[in-house]
Amino acid sequence: MKFLAALAIPVLTGGLTACGSASDDVAVDTVTVTNCGAEVTYGQPLERLFVNDGGMIAIALAAGAREQMTAVSSMARDVDVLRLVYGEQVDTLNEVAPAQPSLENIVGARPQVLYAGYNYGMGEARGITPEILAQHGIDVYQLSEACRPVEGERIRGTMDPWVALDTDLRNIGIITGNADVGARAADEVAERLETLRAAPQPEQMPTVFVFDSGTDTIFSSGAFGGPQGIIDAAGARNATEDVQDTWTTVSWERISIADPDVIAFVDYPGQSVEEKIAALRGNPASRNLKAVRENRFINFPYAMWVSSPLNIDAAEVLRSVLESHGLAPESGITPQLDVRQLGLAGNDWLE
Repeated sequence: MKFLAALAIPVLTGGLTACGSASDDVAVDTVTVTNCGAEVTYGQPLERLFVNDGGMIAIALAAGAREQMTAVSSMARDVDVLRLVYGEQVDTLNEVAPAQPSLENIVGARPQVLYAGYNYGMGEARGITPEILAQHGIDVYQLSEACRPVEGERIRGTMDPWVALDTDLRNIGIITGNADVGARAADEVAERLETLRAAPQPEQMPTVFVFDSGTDTIFSSGAFGGPQGIIDAAGARNATEDVQDTWTTVSWERISIADPDVIAFVDYPGQSVEEKIAALRGNPASRNLKAVRENRFINFPYAMWVSSPLNIDAAEVLRSVLESHGLAPESGITPQLDVRQLGLAGNDWLE
């Protein structure tokens, strides 16, 4: 099963280097891929790639781009799960900013291409956009999960989350000269996804609510975010599947109405899982929900929820959790990733 392989076919052409160069008569190869609905061309070879965020770092590593990754940012919160999956490759990455990079961070790393997305390192208010970066001679590959239907609008998401991941694995492989590796990584995700989809399905589909964080409102994920694909593949229903966005805020009333069978946490700094559980137990809208009363919680690292190859691991683990508590039939699927090794709080169901 190859979702968008046709869109990821490289087009190599001969051209001239930038005007004013002493080597104007030297042909340069380029490669063209479809990114956020547009044909985008990148010079070859691509030797300096700046990657922001744990999910995109995982995509780039899976696509074989380690040697091209000259700088990364926003990796610190995911270093444990990235190391568990990608080993020593992670230890030598050059993290130039522990959180969102500044324009100075990016320009200072002298990349040819920035791999990021809107609200994943880029944004007009932050002064980091493809147009601004172009002024510094830096091209952009945008995270497909965060593509915007209308340029400048807040809402993100234009495609199925598994299609978005498949697209990026193949495209990042292509533009970094690792097309075969990226394609193999995409094919592996597709094969594991097919196995999950072929598993026996529950007669009554359980509901999962993604609780990223919450105070006055709840930050959750809609139809175009990674969680939608994860929950679907596991044989459950995303409580906010009607929200036409990736990651966004919803009211506390939404979790009350959903009365989910499982509440899934996104583990990262800012609000601990203990604080999230306390918020759920303290809010009148949620404290009497069955998932809260019965401690039906799971907690995965951030990089397993945002678009990344780790989404398939999250789906396999979620399926096993549903099965172990009678919410889905036995499938015989064993998760390839043992998230218990991460020692995260909120995962009592995994014991």
